[in-house]
Amino acid sequence: MKLRGCYTALVTPLKNGQICYSALKELIEEQIEAKIDGLVPVGTTGESPTLSIDEHKKVIEITIETVKNRCPVIAGTGGNSTAEALELTQFAKESGADATLQVTPYYNKPTQEGLYCHFSKIADDVGLPIVLYNIPGRTGIEIKLDTLLRLGKNSNIIAVKEAGGSVDRVSQIKSQDNDITILSGDDMLTLPMIAVGAEGVISVASNLIPEEMLKLTHDALSNNYTDARIRHLRLHKLFSILFIETNPIPIKAALAYFGKIQEEYRLPLCNMSKENKGLLIQRLDELRNPQ
Repeated sequence: MKLRGCYTALVTPLKNGQICYSALKELIEEQIEAKIDGLVPVGTTGESPTLSIDEHKKVIEITIETVKNRCPVIAGTGGNSTAEALELTQFAKESGADATLQVTPYYNKPTQEGLYCHFSKIADDVGLPIVLYNIPGRTGIEIKLDTLLRLGKNSNIIAVKEAGGSVDRVSQIKSQDNDITILSGDDMLTLPMIAVGAEGVISVASNLIPEEMLKLTHDALSNNYTDARIRHLRLHKLFSILFIETNPIPIKAALAYFGKIQEEYRLPLCNMSKENKGLLIQRLDELRNPQ
């Protein structure tokens, strides 16, 4: 399986404390209509830490059923418990997922050998293609380069989502002898990361602007850096404001502002501050009514 392009990290819509599956289906249909390259349900943007195991499975199942093989589904099935990650990954495989996103185990802070054993066991026991998710700012631990290269020798580990904020990290990976596909985990680094060898992005902003993110990503991948740079600079303020508070708070607020979902979160996530909400709305109005 070769990953290339723009993949949307789907939000999980909520209503009255419960997952709103009708809104989820509508979001998926909008993404399909935009010809998105793939969907990533129940990742960080999908509020996976606050979903129950049953809810987690249901979101994966509904996403796969709604997509109907019209684009790849990379199911978020990671966790800080290897047993739980195995259970979710096996369920995703049986439900028809094309691949799985495996976050670095958080809080328990394993050693690099522990990371290697964790990811290897999931890859070997389930056999579903894996995208490693390197996000040290959230998990407290990085997949070191040597560990990543070692994991890349496993045929079921096909890619890494790099969300550590470092373009140089992409260069470090690409300068080594390996076949690991790199996907940006930050919208604002999509263009620079592709310029040094990444193959696309797992995007938050594409929940809201899938066509724009697709165009930016594919222009960059086609070496049309002039148009990609123009689009990147035009969208940069939006990329920044979507991370003014913890993801997915701003993107859910933005989707709600455009009437696509209810503005609702699971505690400990909560509504944006009044000041930041005002800044977000200002940027969204600029996006909707460009001068």
